Amino acid sequence: MFIYNVTIKVLHEISSDWLEWLKEEHIPEVLATGCFTNATIHRLLEVDDAEGPTYAIQYKVESKASYNLYIDKHAGALREKSYIKWGDKFIAFRSLMQVVN
Repeated sequence: MFIYNVTIKVLHEISSDWLEWLKEEHIPEVLATGCFTNATIHRLLEVDDAEGPTYAIQYKVESKASYNLYIDKHAGALREKSYIKWGDKFIAFRSLMQVVN
């Protein structure tokens, strides 16, 4: 099993609306691709929140092939949609992790 982790720092001015959008629109769209089994949202603690909160969204994926399918077929359009809606008011860092236990 793998976890696709997306860490996002969001400016205070959009943080409430962004979190609602994440829960109600974005995560359901990502899960609707069929590539992931579920998603969890985590707020990072003990980080500098002066500009806004930081979240980590973790999507569980059963295989590297399913992850590759998401990246190749879906990620670009969903990322573009995010940037069209929120512009430069967030920054995202993505990583893939393998579960070892």
